[in-house]
Amino acid sequence: MLLIIHIFAALAGIGMSTYSYLAPSVSKIRYSYGLVLLTIASGTVIIIKNHVSILSVCLSGLLYIGFTVSGLVAAQHKLAKVESKISKNE
Repeated sequence: MLLIIHIFAALAGIGMSTYSYLAPSVSKIRYSYGLVLLTIASGTVIIIKNHVSILSVCLSGLLYIGFTVSGLVAAQHKLAKVESKISKNE
C-alpha cells in the first residue's frame, strides 16, 4: 500500500510541477511541493522498512527531486514575472 502511495505521489508531483509551470499559481506550487515532500517521506519509510539498496534509490530520488524542484523554481520565476507585470499596470 505504501508503495502505491509513493508511486502515485511521485507521478502526481511530476504532473503537478509541469502544470504549475504551464499555468503558475501560488496554490499549485504549494501543492506540488507537498507532493514532493510526500514522495520523499514515503520513499524514506520504504527504504527503512525494506532495507533497500540506498545507492540505486538515491540516484532515482535525486533525479526526481532535481526535475520537480527545477520545474517548480521555474514556475515561481514565471509567476513572479506575471505578478510584477500586473502590479506595473495598476
